[in-house]
This record gives sequence, C-alpha cells and structure tokens, in this order.
Amino acid sequence: MTPETAMQLALAAPLVGTVLIVLTGNRPNLRETVTLVTAVVMFLLVASLLPTVMAGGQPEVTLGYMLPGLPLLLKLEPLGMIFALVASFLWIVTSIYSIGYMRGHHEQNQTQFYAFFAVALFSAIGVAFAGNLLTLFVAYEVLSVSTYPLVAHHRTDEAKRGGRVYLGLLLFTSIAFQLVAIVWTWLATGTLDFVAGGILAGKVSPTVGAVLLVLYVYGIGKAAVMPFHRWLPAAMVAPTPVSALLHAVAVVKAGVFSVVKVAVYVFGIDFLHGLAAGPWMQYAAAATILLASLVAMTKDNLKARLAYSTVSQLSYIVLGAMLATEISVTGAGMHIAMHAFGKITLFFCAGAYLVAAHKTEISQLRGIGRRMPITTFAFLIGSLSIIGLPPFGGLWSKWYLALGALEADKMIMVVVLMLSSLLNIAYLLPIPIRGFFCEPDDNPGHGGDGRIHEAPWPCVLALSVSALGCLVLFFFPEPAYQLLGKMFAS
Repeated sequence: MTPETAMQLALAAPLVGTVLIVLTGNRPNLRETVTLVTAVVMFLLVASLLPTVMAGGQPEVTLGYMLPGLPLLLKLEPLGMIFALVASFLWIVTSIYSIGYMRGHHEQNQTQFYAFFAVALFSAIGVAFAGNLLTLFVAYEVLSVSTYPLVAHHRTDEAKRGGRVYLGLLLFTSIAFQLVAIVWTWLATGTLDFVAGGILAGKVSPTVGAVLLVLYVYGIGKAAVMPFHRWLPAAMVAPTPVSALLHAVAVVKAGVFSVVKVAVYVFGIDFLHGLAAGPWMQYAAAATILLASLVAMTKDNLKARLAYSTVSQLSYIVLGAMLATEISVTGAGMHIAMHAFGKITLFFCAGAYLVAAHKTEISQLRGIGRRMPITTFAFLIGSLSIIGLPPFGGLWSKWYLALGALEADKMIMVVVLMLSSLLNIAYLLPIPIRGFFCEPDDNPGHGGDGRIHEAPWPCVLALSVSALGCLVLFFFPEPAYQLLGKMFAS
C-alpha cells in the first residue's frame, strides 16, 4: 500500500465507521465493536505513514479543486504526523472509556454520540493531513460543526446554551478573522500551500505581516487565546468522553496545531521573528497562561478547573510558536502530545468520579482515594505530567519551551513558565493529596462502606493506559523530537 493510499483510507475509515455505527445502533455490543475496530484501523493506517515521514517523505494527494488553482490538498509533514498519531491513538483509548462511561452513567442517544464522534475524528485527521490553508479551513469548520451535537448531547437548556456559546465563538472567530487572513494571504502570494520556510516573506510588508499574524492567532479560536476562550469552559456541559478527547486532544489541539503550522509553513520562523506583532502575541499567550491558571484555582467544579487549565496549557503551544525559534517550535509540537496524555487522564478521572461516586465538585473528593485508589493515583500521574515533573512526559515540552525562550532572549517568558508550573501545583496536587490523606466527608455517598468502588473496568483500563502514556513519553521522547526536527530540514 502506498502512503498516498494509506492517507485516503485513514480519512475514509471514520466515515465508513459512522455509517456502520448508525446501522448497528439498535445492537449496542455490535455498535461499540464497530467503534473500536474503526478506531484501531484508523490508527494503524496513520501509524503506517510514520516510516515515510521519518525518512523525510511528505506524501501528497489532491482530492479535487474548489476553484481553479485552489485544490483540496492532503500533504503529511512531521507536525501533522504527531497530531494524527496522538488523535488516532487516543480515539482507541477514549472508545474503550466511552463504553464504560456511557453505560455506567446510563446516557441517552448513545448511537448519535458514537456517530458524531467518528465524524469529529475524520475532521481532526483532515486538519492533520491538510496540505494548504483551504483544506485546513474546511476541515477545521467541519470539526466545529460536527462536535456541536456532542457538546449539546444532553439536550438540556444548559447543554443547548453551552453549545451555542461553543459554536458561535468558533464560527465567529474563524469567519471574521481566519477567513479574512486566508483570503488576504491568497491575494498577496497567489498560493495557499504550506511551504517550508513560509510563503509570506518578500510578498508582504512587515506591517501587513503583523496584521495577518494577529488575524490568524485570534481567528484560530480553538487555540483559546484570551479573550476568545469562553467556548472551552462552556463546552464542559458535554459528557466526559467528549470533554476528554475533543477538548483535551482533538478540538483544542486542532487549534494550536493550526497556529504552529501557520507559523512555520505560512510565515516561516525567520519572517515571523522580525514582526512587530510577534512580541505582542507572546505577551497575549503569556497572559492567557497565567490568568487562566488563576481562574482555575477559583473553580470547585472539577471539569471547570480542568477546562481553565486547558486554556492555560494551550497557550504554552501558542507561545512556543510566537517565540519563533526552532527549539521553541519543537517544544510546542511536543507539548501537543505531552499535554494530550496528561489532560485526557485527568478528564477520564473526573468522569470516573462521576460514574462511580456521583461527585463533580472538588470539595466532595476528600478521602476519595481510599475508595477509588487506581483512579486517584492516575489523577496524580496526570497532574505531575501537566506540572512538568519527572518522570513524566510534560517535563520535556516545558524544558524545550524554556530553552526556546532563552534562545529568543525572552527571560520573562521563562519566568512565566515557572510561575505557571507553580500554579499548576496549587490547583492540581491538592486534589489527589486530599483524596488519599483526608478523612472522607460525614456523608460520603456511594461507596461509603469503605470498600473499593472504582468506575466500570473500561473506564479504569482507559485512564490507566493514558496515565502509563505520560510515563512512556518521559523515557522515550526522542522519536517525537527527531520527527519535529524535520520541519526545519532544508
């Protein structure tokens, strides 16, 4: 099988899976088997492309033309390879988790849930494989629209309101800012292709480049740079598997992935480094990192705290792109993977607490580690990785981001990263510490007989795998580092 064929099949697999999920909707066991098989097939197809990209290849497929000279183009490069691997692998893990969660929590509309989940993964892989700005924009919009039913899944007034905020902000930013920037880029350069070294240098003035940079960063609303971040906390009304994959991996990572890809392949880090707007965007990202962390500390609802933590962590990646050095961009790319495994573990644990103990507030989790030790230990691992402590993967991406800041002579950004890590400690570590070392509340609720009451085994298996991933990424970061280094190969 050629790499080009594998790319097309990887895109087709979730669409075929969607049809089969709908057709088997009245047979839950078969429907969930289809979901798992589809996820595994897509991951294997994506993984089969890794040797080609590691060898320096960039397989390319033209799907068709929307306008003369404007193709829907697939082209797989190192950054897209990282994103596609992370999203496709974690779909398998989340599918396993979803089986336990959706059944254990007695969720309604489960066939709709699995079907739209598959469509969302199709669009996420489309973002990863995008070979030009047009393809990226189309896949990005499909991702926004296809995830709306997942956000509003419960169909309550709160869910519908959260869905409106979610979709409204994402569509507004992409149409009002990103689309304008794409059209402007086309008029200025005559191309929308992603090219090593960028396409804007020598085609636009530094002033125009600065305006375009602002339009792209804020137009890619999924990156959640303040003030266009409210969609992410609003989306936490969704079932936890949606929050876990789509709002810890696929949706939010599609946003920051797009920012990094535009920085490297549209602006080029040399041109970006000289733009006056670059430092302003660095400070916008730094402000988001710190302010979102401070807001997270005020939230007692566990998913709300994790949502604001995600807003903060996403701007690590934006900051790495805006620092415009090879090492900072490498750190940004690595953080896509490192944060994905850490944060999805935390969301899995939040859902497990809900299913097994019916608890959603942090203040309710005193002593929960005695009844749910595996879940609480996994939460501890995910927290330590997000903080950036060894031996967990989050250390490496923060390390390279700090090195990139030093290389860019931005010591203030190193201070921001250090302060953020301290804030991470303040709002994450007390949760497992209280869970293990505090006495349970007087009215402990479900599981109050003192015995272990973990969530259904698919949930526990999934959160254990993602927690193990945090450990594996610490000891084996070299493949990701080497792969991302190929973005800058001449």
